[in-house]
Amino acid sequence: MSKIKRIGILTSGGDAPGMNAAIRAVVRATIYNGCEAYGIYDGYEGLIKGNMVRMSSHDVSNIIQRGGTILKTARSAEFRTTEGRSKAHEQLKEKGIDALVVIGGDGTFTGARLFGQEHDIPIVGIPGTIDNDLYGTDYTIGYDTAVNTVVEAVDKIRDTASAHNRLFFIEVMGRDAGFIALRAAVATGAEGVLVPEVETDLDELFSYLENDYKPHKSSGIVIVAEGEKSGGAYTIAESVAKRHPEYDIRVTVLGHIQRGGSPSGFDRVTASRLGAAAVDALMDDQKSIMVGIVNNEIVHVPFNRTIKQAKPLNRSLLNLINILSI
Repeated sequence: MSKIKRIGILTSGGDAPGMNAAIRAVVRATIYNGCEAYGIYDGYEGLIKGNMVRMSSHDVSNIIQRGGTILKTARSAEFRTTEGRSKAHEQLKEKGIDALVVIGGDGTFTGARLFGQEHDIPIVGIPGTIDNDLYGTDYTIGYDTAVNTVVEAVDKIRDTASAHNRLFFIEVMGRDAGFIALRAAVATGAEGVLVPEVETDLDELFSYLENDYKPHKSSGIVIVAEGEKSGGAYTIAESVAKRHPEYDIRVTVLGHIQRGGSPSGFDRVTASRLGAAAVDALMDDQKSIMVGIVNNEIVHVPFNRTIKQAKPLNRSLLNLINILSI
């Protein structure tokens, strides 16, 4: 039998649609296992300040469909220090909390790993980031919703691009990873996609525009991840405009609309499964791991692996875009 009686839950880093569904699952799975659930507000900053309350099943009613996170999220410079993490540990001891579930991305798990090692606290992470860039899981919470948000916006932009014979460069989130850009590009039938993982060859882009795009198409969409190494959508668009002044070029930056909104059905189910799995892992005396989904099955991945190893981009989708953009 596990000795865990009280489980704290927090969200950290950027918010992602589906975090509330995960909170709901953690709280109710905790209660189902005969333990008490404590919500920690404002991420690690709230942990240091002791901003936490006991949560009942009723407290997480009617949140599965809501975007953002009811527990709020905040950056914490203090938690990056040994002293800050010691303060957080004192707060946990005062409340009698035996274990933690943290929802977030790479930075969240880095802090959790250090905290767990220094104070021997069982911690399980749930991958919550729209970027889908965490190693060890096929999907992260919020990714599917973010892609759907991009698809909806690009479909509308496509209408006006076709009406005015315009070439649009659309910038989407993805500072270090192109997962949103790549999947959205396939889903919207984009003529091209530029991602951080692949160095942009402007000569190749110009060649496509001159030999394939210009003779056959009256409008076009190129999706650009914000972390694209050439400088993003505006920089690329300026380069194309100088080479092809005859094109009617526009740039749209989708920005933070990709973070908000009601989570998709897929994200709600994914978050619910991972939330329950995180509690199951703690009951099974697991610690310093992330729960993920690979081939539709729950997996446990050590924090050090998901933090240190890079998740590869699906290069076959890049090739698919080249095939389908003719």
